[in-house]
Amino acid sequence: MGALQGIRILDLTRVLAGPWCGQVLADLGAEVIKVERPKKGDDTRAWGPPWMKDNTGQNTQEAAYYQSTNRNKLSVAIDISTPEGQELIRKLAKESDVLIENYKAGSLKKYGLDYQTLAEINPQLIYCSITGFGQTGPRAQEPGYDFIIQGMGGLMSVTGERDDLPGGGPQKLGIAFSDITTGLYAAIAIQAAIIDRYTSGLGQYIDMALLDVQIATLANQGMNYLASDQIPVRYGNAHANIVPYQVFQASDRDFIIACGNDSQFINLCTAIDRSDLARDPRFKRNADRIAHREQIISELAHHFKTKKADEWVRKIHAAHVPVGLINDLKQAFEEPQVRERNMLIKMEHPQRDELTIVGSPIKMSRTPVEYKLAPPTLGQHTKTVLGRFLSSDELQKLSQQGVIE
Repeated sequence: MGALQGIRILDLTRVLAGPWCGQVLADLGAEVIKVERPKKGDDTRAWGPPWMKDNTGQNTQEAAYYQSTNRNKLSVAIDISTPEGQELIRKLAKESDVLIENYKAGSLKKYGLDYQTLAEINPQLIYCSITGFGQTGPRAQEPGYDFIIQGMGGLMSVTGERDDLPGGGPQKLGIAFSDITTGLYAAIAIQAAIIDRYTSGLGQYIDMALLDVQIATLANQGMNYLASDQIPVRYGNAHANIVPYQVFQASDRDFIIACGNDSQFINLCTAIDRSDLARDPRFKRNADRIAHREQIISELAHHFKTKKADEWVRKIHAAHVPVGLINDLKQAFEEPQVRERNMLIKMEHPQRDELTIVGSPIKMSRTPVEYKLAPPTLGQHTKTVLGRFLSSDELQKLSQQGVIE
């Protein structure tokens, strides 16, 4: 029994931020009904290759992108642009605890699927809207894309190599950071609203914006600026507030040192046979090392090129200083720690016997995450879900009209 067992969520979202939120809640035991367009479905169904392969090794039309964020959900294909489809959504909303949507601000009102309308039908409904810029402000009506938000929200200004080094310049992250973090914040907000409803007896409206989340997750970099009025710069693989805390090059490959305090720095210097650096007054405290960043990094960089990365990692790890190699995804998935933590899960899929997916990082002792449903095929559960309140004849008629699939 998942922690959210008994909670029904109507998921009208596409692409990443909203579906990510829905998947987190589904992993925790909620029933998540994903509403998709007939024939096409979620946009990410077409975002391949790569595609999932069937048992014979042939490509299916199930995109890996879609599968990354839609497990444990029921797929119901409904055309919400039709009056009949809108009525189906209202019926589902009446029996749901939460509705999540990521349409352009205000656009569901013309369908009678906005919060005010649905709250009259179901006063306990928690309605979460996820947009690029929120429901208010001068850009509220604009679509929001993660790449644009990473740029506007300052993240790219502190990500990437320094301008004075080869390859310098702003960089986006290799994943859609603002999408994923907005999905996580939305899941937190929804659970808080569920808890509030136990005492108030009422639902509420949640307004989540990618740009808001991006600003919030600037974290220490944001406060560095507010505290100093100094605009943070890019440090590449180095850290603005800690030295040494970056990538170094050994004789064969790169590795990372994350030296978080002065004691660790002493242990690091001892482990690599450079105790003289720990005694140097320029490098004794972290503040000193920041002031003399170029000098200490130059000393370490020259020294680390004398041996292979594995040897350095072994020596430094033995000294209890955070250190590690840089893995590609194959190496990351093969890490013994990753395997031991069950971060790769195998599930049955309608088009193949066994599908490997990335598991949830949430580990709970009494209400653990369960993996009940592989990412669904389009409309896989339409008749099952709508059959709760429609007859077989009604379902057939709606299917013939193209309202459902």
